Amino acid sequence: MTNTEALFTPARIGDLELSHRLVMAPLTRNRAAADGTATELMATHYAQRAGAGLLIAEGTTPNRVGQTYADIPGIYSDSHIAGWRRVTDAVRERGGRMFLQLQHGGRVGHPDNSGLVPVAPSPIALPETIHTASGPQDAVVPRQLTTADIADTVADFVTAAQNALAAGFEGVEIHSANGHLLHQFLSENTNRRTDRYGGSIENRIRFSVEVVTAVADAIGADRVGVRISPRGTFNGIQEGDTETIYEELVTALAGENLAYLHIVFADPKDALFQRIREIWPGVLMANPNLGWGVPLPEDGGRGAAADLVAAGADLVALGRSFISNPDLVERLRVNAPLNRLRDEPLMYVGGADGYTDYPTLAQIEAGERAA
Repeated sequence: MTNTEALFTPARIGDLELSHRLVMAPLTRNRAAADGTATELMATHYAQRAGAGLLIAEGTTPNRVGQTYADIPGIYSDSHIAGWRRVTDAVRERGGRMFLQLQHGGRVGHPDNSGLVPVAPSPIALPETIHTASGPQDAVVPRQLTTADIADTVADFVTAAQNALAAGFEGVEIHSANGHLLHQFLSENTNRRTDRYGGSIENRIRFSVEVVTAVADAIGADRVGVRISPRGTFNGIQEGDTETIYEELVTALAGENLAYLHIVFADPKDALFQRIREIWPGVLMANPNLGWGVPLPEDGGRGAAADLVAAGADLVALGRSFISNPDLVERLRVNAPLNRLRDEPLMYVGGADGYTDYPTLAQIEAGERAA
């Protein structure tokens, strides 16, 4: 069996049997209602892509202060549960399975979006502008979380995970990557604390470990995944001692029997990727580094995915390829041409354009348009 053929063999996450190893990565698309409720348009979008072995729904805030941008979904109110239930029902009707990514933005937020001053491990502003409904705004200095605030935030993650199950998700992915709150605690340049959550690596990984273990205790470890981005610099992050941070973090989580560990922008030749594979005893999901702001490869990442499986990844998460190809798995299986991903702004502007109007192969052959 070739590495490419291995992508289409069955896999398992906890009690979930997956028909193949290709996962739809979480993708921010700004299509929720203003109050964070998932919409019917989102239900259509995800149902179109139910052929993924697993769909990980976009970053969803566990509390109001964790909101990053406008029209980001939430999972902390009854309306949020009901909205996401429409999505999971639509996906399940087509045979799909979903996890929900829980994403607290930390300093990646703005009062114009959430109505609140953002919070962070330390009062250090994001060195970038923040997109708001009224346009780009300078980032504000976040309020430093107290130890009581940290405990409350852990509790909010637990409630959000319980709400996700009530909304029909199979599990949750804790977002400890891409410069959001948990990643801010890990990184030297965003965590200047001198208490038990700052300074040493043991202290800087503490918040991530507390969130993950609390959520696992509440809903079952086999329903909890974690996403990390070693060496990631999104949102002004400078980790510092990357190799040691992630060896200690992964080691601390390795005994929890979690559903999976998800590495962003993974390189199969990277020594740290190989070391994490050695340390991590469970399912390893990897997102290939296909570049950002550059065209996708013609194969949509199939070759890179096969290389990651050969290097020890159990599952491969693809993002932009799923945006433009609702039937991506079948196209990759038969090596069919892929739809071209349209202009990047369409990823975030709202509406059906560039969201639910990409045709499947069957629709192209029949001369039909997407829903």
